[in-house]
Amino acid sequence: MMMTTVKLLCLCLCATVLVWADEPSSETTITASPGDVVRLPCYGDGQVTPSLTTWWKEGRRLSLGETQTDAGDPPSSPTHAGPRLGLLEDGSLDFRWVREGDEGDYLCSAQLPGNVTWRARVLLLVANVPDRHPECTWVQSQDRTRVLFNCSWPGAYPPPTLRWAEDQGEQGAGRVFASEVTDSLTVALNRSLLSGGQTVRCTAQHLALARARERSCSFLLEPPYPEGEPLVSAQEGSNITLACTESTSTPPAATTWRRGLEHAEVVVGAKYFLSEDGPACRLTIANVSKDDEGVYFCRSENPLGVSELEVYLTVRASSSAYTGAIVGVFIAALIVGWAVVVAKVVYANRHRVCLGGAFGRPHDDDDDRGDVLSLVESDDEQIFQAPVPRLPPLTDTGHTTLVQIHHIPSCEQEDTGMTAPEEEETREELPDLVTF
Repeated sequence: MMMTTVKLLCLCLCATVLVWADEPSSETTITASPGDVVRLPCYGDGQVTPSLTTWWKEGRRLSLGETQTDAGDPPSSPTHAGPRLGLLEDGSLDFRWVREGDEGDYLCSAQLPGNVTWRARVLLLVANVPDRHPECTWVQSQDRTRVLFNCSWPGAYPPPTLRWAEDQGEQGAGRVFASEVTDSLTVALNRSLLSGGQTVRCTAQHLALARARERSCSFLLEPPYPEGEPLVSAQEGSNITLACTESTSTPPAATTWRRGLEHAEVVVGAKYFLSEDGPACRLTIANVSKDDEGVYFCRSENPLGVSELEVYLTVRASSSAYTGAIVGVFIAALIVGWAVVVAKVVYANRHRVCLGGAFGRPHDDDDDRGDVLSLVESDDEQIFQAPVPRLPPLTDTGHTTLVQIHHIPSCEQEDTGMTAPEEEETREELPDLVTF
């Protein structure tokens, strides 16, 4: 009994080997998507019906009548109820719906009248093409001069061929950076391979898509260009925030703040605080002082290059200092005003001071004050109302300049109490005319 079983197994194995070893009578390739209804042909002549048909998949004999639970996760439609695989009268293998995993080599063996064996080979390709395009993303590497571009197209079956290349518009693809059969492809590009205005494209190729229907995604590369207010003013003792926005670069740039002509990097702490809100990068300076005044740089860098925005901070004095300055100016103006008033009063009474009047000098009674005033008035009349002698007529025809000199008594002479006739006697005789 044991020997009989062994012989039967050997016969089966030999038959299987013979089936795969013999050249098939026909070969067919069919491409389908998950959920499609597919029929694998065996014998193509519709006038003859095979008496016995057997199907193998990659050397394994198929058990027809596979039910829904045997096939994995079928579509929810009621039309897919019942057995998923069936054998038709002409020997064809019928898939009521196809799922991932059905792809492979199928071999059919059919017995025809006259003891003729017909063998057919069918290559089934199950392809799933996502409706969306691939997704292009970037990842900043540790080295600022390099950038990682990633292209992902999940859900495609079998896996597509992804390719990163330079897009030259109507001229087509330029340099190819990477190409691989996978659903996710990452390529590291150096700064030397990139430039502003350049387009880098990822193309997804699939056997179920014609070349004209390829799916793709791309990046239009742009260098950084930070923007903000170049001049900022703050009051001493307050908090000030310097803002910088960089939203045009692709890939997005990394933004930092630096200070001074030495471009020293700002260290976050109790004095400086950094915050980011999307493309905006802000530097807050607490308790601003004169030491914080100067130039600051908003520095943006991506693999295409580096760009800086220069911001100059001016620090004003505090309000208390302004108040002291205003009070000082007011007091100085008040002192100058009083000095002007006193000067005007003194100047307006200068003749009384010179003639020994009562200005600025105390008097015992009103009578004395009146006597002095009368004396001054008498002197004024004697001095300024005296007749002026006439000059004799000129007889010489030469150019002669005549000057008449009058003597006006000084304050000291007035204090002596001399009258006008006495003053005339004591005065030296001066020449009336001076000829030049």
